[in-house]
Amino acid sequence: MKKSTQAIHLPYKRRDAYDALSLPVYNAVAYEFDNAQTMADAFCNRIEAPDYSRVENPTVINFEERVRALTGASHVMAFNSGMAAISNAMMALAAQGKNIVTSRHLFGNTFSLLTATLGRFGVETRCEDLTNVDETAKAIDGQTCCIFLEIVTNPQLEVADLRALSALAHRHNIPLVADTTAIPFTQFSAKELGVDIEIVSSTKYISGGGTSLGGLIIDYGTTEGFSDRVRFELVFNLGAYMTPQVAYMQTLGLETLEARYQVQSSNALLLAQRMNELQGIRKVNYVGLTDNPYHELAASQFGPTAGAMITIDLSNEQACFDFINRLKLIHRATNLFDNRSLAIHPYSTIFGNFTREERAEMDVLDTTIRLSIGLESVDDLFDDIKQALGE
Repeated sequence: MKKSTQAIHLPYKRRDAYDALSLPVYNAVAYEFDNAQTMADAFCNRIEAPDYSRVENPTVINFEERVRALTGASHVMAFNSGMAAISNAMMALAAQGKNIVTSRHLFGNTFSLLTATLGRFGVETRCEDLTNVDETAKAIDGQTCCIFLEIVTNPQLEVADLRALSALAHRHNIPLVADTTAIPFTQFSAKELGVDIEIVSSTKYISGGGTSLGGLIIDYGTTEGFSDRVRFELVFNLGAYMTPQVAYMQTLGLETLEARYQVQSSNALLLAQRMNELQGIRKVNYVGLTDNPYHELAASQFGPTAGAMITIDLSNEQACFDFINRLKLIHRATNLFDNRSLAIHPYSTIFGNFTREERAEMDVLDTTIRLSIGLESVDDLFDDIKQALGE
């Protein structure tokens, strides 16, 4: 089956008692067992049966299984946010004295997690230019536990060569870990590009319009012991497992993902092309544009679509504030890949608590506005942008 069909028609592990077409939300905390031995077997993972909803729930399992079928992964684990998924993955791989090789081009909280939070526990973060594989190689040593990156960085929109980084990582017997949130996993195969562990903020495209917070760790089975550590240690000990209500909403979102994404990515390309005509915009940055420096690499890795995130640069910070204040249709809000189009000034918000020097090192500029393109008419979005520019 095609992925758009598979997302809707994956059979349930167990037949629903009332044959509901959508698996119900199992709000139960605990589950009845026939006898003591079955209970012991469930708790010790000798049989597949939920024992407690903090660590396993039928509605969440159904969501994980659908993602596993769509990606071809060995294991999928669902969490209560994208940051929770990243945190659990990094804690499963890292330890005191280890180091993570990554880039300064990361989402603000991800950068802070690696450099500040994990740093306090003795994990070193080494920031390199991941588009330069030779330079990246120099940062790897016997204590490196992984290479980590975003496949399209937020908000710099940088794309690195995943095949080259995978080859480098595997020469050193370490995993390549990629946050692939920017392009849905229905559009390309991270596994075929050499990614060992894929992390997704399911809050974004999957949730179906900003309905719920969630995150996924998608493990392709090449990192020994990784999923067991996440599933049977960290999920138990940290309590970041996805809730059944969220899993239900995100399962429904998964069913319409392909249809929504095709509209959003098409809208983003058309809008980026048209914004290039506007005098008030100094730069339009979108990897789907043929003159973008990452266009060919992105197309070779992710296929013909380039996601729904665009950045534009205006003359200065005040011009960005004025533009955002004048928007009438596009919402002033954070988040990405909602059904609605959103605008934010990353320098003063997402990265607002970093110093000027840190923001400069991260290439986060005070002239940049990030746009997340939704399902509205491109004509209406373009008209809103034009009037916000005063054109």
